[in-house]
Amino acid sequence: MQIIGITGGIGSGKSTIARELAKQGFAVYDCDREAKRIIAENEEVQRAIIHLLGEEAFVDGIYNTQYVAQRVFADPTLLVQLNAIIHPAVLKNIKDRIDTKDLFVESAILHESGFDKLCDKVIVVEAPEDIRIARTIARDYHGDTSPANINKVRARMRAQHIPTGDLVINNDGNTSLADIVSIITHWM
Repeated sequence: MQIIGITGGIGSGKSTIARELAKQGFAVYDCDREAKRIIAENEEVQRAIIHLLGEEAFVDGIYNTQYVAQRVFADPTLLVQLNAIIHPAVLKNIKDRIDTKDLFVESAILHESGFDKLCDKVIVVEAPEDIRIARTIARDYHGDTSPANINKVRARMRAQHIPTGDLVINNDGNTSLADIVSIITHWM
């Protein structure tokens, strides 16, 4: 049994590859989705977030992502403190999911969060910048290629840490998902 991290910059296609691995029967832990679930369900995490950011962090019991994002991205210290609440809860949840099967842990911030320390190996998914921008615009901005949206994506790309790993997958669209999964499974 091994834990394999999957990481990469915004729009690289790491989530698409992780979903394909899951479709083919592999255990995949989506850190982003699970963090949202933990925030929604874990009362201890909710209390800590409210203590940090105030009652406005939840509206009618629902996480107020817009308010939280405005606060933490305006104050990097708050972002560090918020991550110090969420990341340990996610890390504990990952550890609770470890069993006798291989587990893929997909996270854009695998190294920054410390989740990479659980991993036996790390896969980095890369794609050319123009493809990453197009994918992110399609996903986050419903295809609106206005210069403002392109600039937002570029700013997000510049803010991301460039990950390192044991296997680099070029996900430029020229290799099928099935072939990428085959490369990964033969490498494991």
